[in-house]
Amino acid sequence: MNLIKLKLSMLGTVAVIIGLSTLFLALVLSLAGVDILLLPIFVVAFNIVQWLIAPYLIDALYRVRELPESELPWLHRSIEKLSIASNIKKPKVMLAQIPIPNAFAYGSPIAGTRVAVTGKLLEILEPEEVEAVIGHELGHLKHRDVQVMMIASVLPAIFYYIGYSFMLSYYYRGSYGRDRGGNGLAALIGILSIFMYYILSLLVLGLSRLREYYADRHSASVVEYGASKLASALAKLVTYTSRIPREKMENFLSFRALFITDPGRAHSDAEELKYGRSLAESIASREITWVDRLLEIFSTHPNIVKRIRALLQIES
Repeated sequence: MNLIKLKLSMLGTVAVIIGLSTLFLALVLSLAGVDILLLPIFVVAFNIVQWLIAPYLIDALYRVRELPESELPWLHRSIEKLSIASNIKKPKVMLAQIPIPNAFAYGSPIAGTRVAVTGKLLEILEPEEVEAVIGHELGHLKHRDVQVMMIASVLPAIFYYIGYSFMLSYYYRGSYGRDRGGNGLAALIGILSIFMYYILSLLVLGLSRLREYYADRHSASVVEYGASKLASALAKLVTYTSRIPREKMENFLSFRALFITDPGRAHSDAEELKYGRSLAESIASREITWVDRLLEIFSTHPNIVKRIRALLQIES
């Protein structure tokens, strides 16, 4: 996927999400009256508060601490160099003390921007591969992906709560046999809102996958031979993570969308990488089946073969 096509795809997806949301919300308001406006206001406020305090929740969940420059000076130098190349302020360098090799970027206006790596990632990757991973994470910060995905995710949440509220209203009125006309209208709005929630959620997942491709391309642009280094890093991360029993990862999947690879998909991703004698051969020969495409629709991250293939095509 070339850069122009990627940008147009992201803009188109955002436009569809906003357009569908606006159209359907106008329909709901016309059917239910303006009082329902209070619900979107509540949902938006809740998500903004969640966004502001999320870094502190992530720090607690993933046992994250700030990494002093004296502990890993090469990592700090690498992040500073890539931050300059990315034309952004150097984020805080964090270490997540979890047994999964991964990295993620996060932050908020009150917490500042942060890039975290895990000890396992530093253990299994070469320094140049770590640099390519950092380039990807800085791409998320440069593109303001945390803010973009927060805004996009609010819209499905609004319709989920609208649907939930009207289904409760339907149940309440039905249980007591009151206002049969209003009862039917509440059921209709509730069902349509839940349906819109699922449609918008799929679109948001699609936007998340596009943002991953976009961050991959950023790494390729600021790291020398970054595309091939990042492809190698992704293959190693997926292969190693696939050996970790899933029950040991369950506690660390709450914010999986932040990670550079989805730990929950590591086992299936590793299966897709084992074909052929080398990574390049496996990618070239592996066919993307309709099952792969279907599973990708419900994932925050691109299919691993498609993603690595796209990276290698950048430098071909």
